[in-house]
Amino acid sequence: TYFYTGKLGNNPGDYMPFAITKDDLERGRTRFNIYCSPCHSRLGDGNGYIPTRGFSRKPPSFHIERLEKAPVGYIFNVMTEGFGIMPDYASQIPPRDRWCIVAYIRALQLSQHATVADAAGHPIPSPAPEFLTPGTGATLPRIKPPTAGPEESK
Repeated sequence: TYFYTGKLGNNPGDYMPFAITKDDLERGRTRFNIYCSPCHSRLGDGNGYIPTRGFSRKPPSFHIERLEKAPVGYIFNVMTEGFGIMPDYASQIPPRDRWCIVAYIRALQLSQHATVADAAGHPIPSPAPEFLTPGTGATLPRIKPPTAGPEESK
């Protein structure tokens, strides 16, 4: 079925098999950082550290037009079956997690073309956090909790 293959017949489908939530995107980000970023980098630009160790070909950037226009089922299927020198990840990553990674890749792609209007009033770049304690190197810094704005306190 589509959930396990990303295909409709012999062609890649272009819809997510379940509604994507914030938790799904966060799961996709963590799985992407574990399985994909070593080759594709955390930005998805294909500049991960593994290809610098003697791979004959660099993996593609997810931000090229061909992959930005590729159906989501295509990306899912490449993770499932592998492509070129990329191995398949079907045995390491469960299907739902592969779909979460696909959703996160789409979010990465969209982020490359985001505008200030897309940020819904949030400053770009977002301000640096304020620290209660900076940390010593042996201890983690403690971040000051954000204060509620005028609209949030109502």
